Amino acid sequence: MENKKELRTWLDNLKLNHPLVIAGPCSAETEEQVLKIAHDLKNTDVSYYRAGIWKPRTRPGNFEGVGALGLKWLQKVKEETGLKTATEVANRTHVELALDHDIDLLWIGARSTVNPFLVQEIADALKGTDKIVLVKNPVNPDLSLWLGAIERLKSANIKNMGVIHRGFSTYEKTKYRNNPEWQIAIDLQTRFPDLPLINDPSHITGRRDMIFDVSQTALDLNFDGLMIETHIDPDNAWSDAAQQVTPKKLIEIMRDLRIPKVSNSEEKYTRALSNLRAQIDVVDNQLIDLLGKRMKIADDIGGIKKEKNVAVLQSKRWNEILGKMILEGESKGLSEEFILKIFKAVHLESINHQEKIING
Repeated sequence: MENKKELRTWLDNLKLNHPLVIAGPCSAETEEQVLKIAHDLKNTDVSYYRAGIWKPRTRPGNFEGVGALGLKWLQKVKEETGLKTATEVANRTHVELALDHDIDLLWIGARSTVNPFLVQEIADALKGTDKIVLVKNPVNPDLSLWLGAIERLKSANIKNMGVIHRGFSTYEKTKYRNNPEWQIAIDLQTRFPDLPLINDPSHITGRRDMIFDVSQTALDLNFDGLMIETHIDPDNAWSDAAQQVTPKKLIEIMRDLRIPKVSNSEEKYTRALSNLRAQIDVVDNQLIDLLGKRMKIADDIGGIKKEKNVAVLQSKRWNEILGKMILEGESKGLSEEFILKIFKAVHLESINHQEKIING
């Protein structure tokens, strides 16, 4: 694996005393809008000014970006404010145009990350450049797709890399626009511990009133930075209006965020942390043991159902359990969303065990 110096050069060179901040509108709409936002963000914690100029939309007829014209507006941003610039690229042509206009940072969007052929095309177009390239997680919660995109760029000898965690689609309704699935980002961080990890709370939440809380969670999990969509008139934005904040609000968010220390060598802290982690290890082992016992009981139930030719799924019983566990969870300070996820997974595993017994 590449060493920290090689992987994080672009981030280390900024010499920031705060998390990296990438901010700007979801979409570049007009030259005036782009420049006004940029001037409002000048002399703040923002290091890169982002603006989408090619906008992949789910359905036709929606605003799909101003196209290459927006690159000239980004050039003016750099000239007038000194902010470095960033935009999304989705194919070879986008890359070539962005390079021609000296865009400092390019990112590959969630819809592109899911397509290995497209990622390879972008990697080939970027080969030999020293541009910063960030890879957003794929739309679906598939770590291997995310890793594959990173590996394709690494194979193209692109050293100034990072990743963006923007949450994942889910068919279940949650309070988020895209469910964060923090564990997937943590797993990626385990595979590439020196790869800068940026959080995109705008796309995770889909709501400006939740930006702060998700940003704080990301920093608590040792993320390196944030990408926050910022607009002078969010309510009238041409795309993703509900999730954008004003430059003034962004400044407030950055002021109020608690920036945790990565480590603390104080003996008291180290001893207390080691003790609590040891307690977690014990409880985790107990959880595994209890789950194993529960599945053994499920096997026994499967045997009885096989003998009496009874269907595996008993909906009434399942709904009773779920309702009871939600109430029990709430009494222990556990959210309904968490309880539903846990017990749906346990229930599915129980069904699998019973089906194996019945079909065995």
